[in-house]
Amino acid sequence: MSTRTPPFWPHLCLCAGIATAASATQADVSQPPAAAPFDVIITHGHIIDGTGSPWYSADIGIRNGRIAAIGALADAKATQHIDAGGRVVAPGFIDMLGQSELTVLVDPSVPSKIFQGITTEITGEGESIAPLSSATRTAMQATLEHFHLNADWTNFDGYFRRLEQQGIGINLGSYVGATTVRETVLGMEDRAPSSSELDRMRGLVREAMEQGAVGVSTSLAYAPAPYAKTEEIIALAKEAAHNGGIYATHMRSEGDSLMSALDETFRIAKEAEISVEIWHLKVAGKANWGQMPAVIAKINEARAAGIDVAADTYAYTAWFNDMSAFTPPWAHDGGKARLIERLKDPKTRARIKQDMTTPSHAWDTEWLEITGPDAILISVTQNPALHDLQGQTIEQIAQARGTPPIDTLLDILIEDGAFTQCAVFGMAQDDVTLALTQPWVSIDNDSAGTSPTGLLGEEHPHPRAYGTFPRILRKYVREEHALTLEDAIRKFSALPASRLKLADRGVIKQGLWADLVIFDPDTITDRASFEDPNQLSVGMQWVLVNGVPVIAEGVASGARPGKVLRGPGYHPPAAHEDNGTIDSTSKPGSK
Repeated sequence: MSTRTPPFWPHLCLCAGIATAASATQADVSQPPAAAPFDVIITHGHIIDGTGSPWYSADIGIRNGRIAAIGALADAKATQHIDAGGRVVAPGFIDMLGQSELTVLVDPSVPSKIFQGITTEITGEGESIAPLSSATRTAMQATLEHFHLNADWTNFDGYFRRLEQQGIGINLGSYVGATTVRETVLGMEDRAPSSSELDRMRGLVREAMEQGAVGVSTSLAYAPAPYAKTEEIIALAKEAAHNGGIYATHMRSEGDSLMSALDETFRIAKEAEISVEIWHLKVAGKANWGQMPAVIAKINEARAAGIDVAADTYAYTAWFNDMSAFTPPWAHDGGKARLIERLKDPKTRARIKQDMTTPSHAWDTEWLEITGPDAILISVTQNPALHDLQGQTIEQIAQARGTPPIDTLLDILIEDGAFTQCAVFGMAQDDVTLALTQPWVSIDNDSAGTSPTGLLGEEHPHPRAYGTFPRILRKYVREEHALTLEDAIRKFSALPASRLKLADRGVIKQGLWADLVIFDPDTITDRASFEDPNQLSVGMQWVLVNGVPVIAEGVASGARPGKVLRGPGYHPPAAHEDNGTIDSTSKPGSK
């Protein structure tokens, strides 16, 4: 097998000293200077570069965290040599929606991510880590307590500084969430902002973009986000667009009103003049199964009309969210405390149950979308007394308690302070597969980084938290042949990088950051299941983040070479400015 050697050698030599033209001798000209050694050389790899092109054989030289050479490098000097042994060498995987903004503070090495091959994550689904006001801090407090964390930042500058001080195992960027912006200005009230309030909200988005957010996001299914009218979202999206960012959305509906939700998304893209990413594209609810072809046709029509819209998926048939999403949006007006009060009041509770069991185009009635209470799996609880419920279905719990399933769900919300999270089986496999195979669909994990041990290991997450990317390689590439390996890698790397404008990542190319994975495509697989989710995927032999191995010969190294990825609107703060960051002498971490 021949080895391809691109003609770049003259550009790779770093001379110990360069003679001037006047003093150069014939000997100087005939003796080329020795090239500087590499930090890492990967030899005998089958390179799948991320573009969708077929694999080719070559070695990769890494210097100062970047790909410095691609070619025949077996005889070159390096601090570390990695023999890929004919395995695939691919760009590190990019998680388009990761949710790790807090768990990366609990376990910075994020093992559930790196063992999937994830080297970059983008987070911030509607609710973002900043800005952090008294209102948003209150909304986040239960989660902070759950993870034993102290939020010692007020904005993205402060949060990013904390990440950089502690170190992280993967690269991480974030959207600014429209829900967080709304909560900062309006709290949990169900009303439209005044003109001055909207100006303040726009200012918060602008400030977040200047501090490094990659765009603005919405999660329009979860209160208080549904209270926002389309015009409000367009105003915020325009601020992101002016700063080079994109708009990402969990749309207002993924079920009965999915088509109108798409229309709203296209309108936002058009009027804000912004690129759009639809998160976790799905057709939710048994009544809607089989509608994915119509959804794809509608998106293709919008793309043909010049709207820059794409999507991503995690390719499982169950979603994962707050169980309080089963209750109607009006019941959340005023926050979780008011929701619990309403659930305790017999008259209001009866109204909530009626809305949950009545078809509606105003919100996604998840109770009607599922096949039954056996389709709701309790995953995470805050109340220690409810910990044994994790891994059980609402049907199982209802039978044990002797209460109707719908009341069982509402009782658990009361007992757990409306904190409970659950997996919901509400999609058809044919729809999931069809979405995955679209050329404009990339991959999201849609779960926080976690670990089988420690505090994070006490939860019962969706198996996608550990298995999304290897599962696609096993199920959809190796077993079902729905995707080629080259196209799967493109969906994992170059495609998401192009959506996020990450010009220096996502492809194996000289000069780009060395985020790389090495694996055997015949053996890589997911282990996590809904019954036993806390299992790391297997098969990643090496994972490098910015040229540093975070997995070496299948074992986590504990290294934290990840970088904060700031968006194109980033303005570095002046040294004297107070940006709400933690004091340089303080130690980030749990309280």
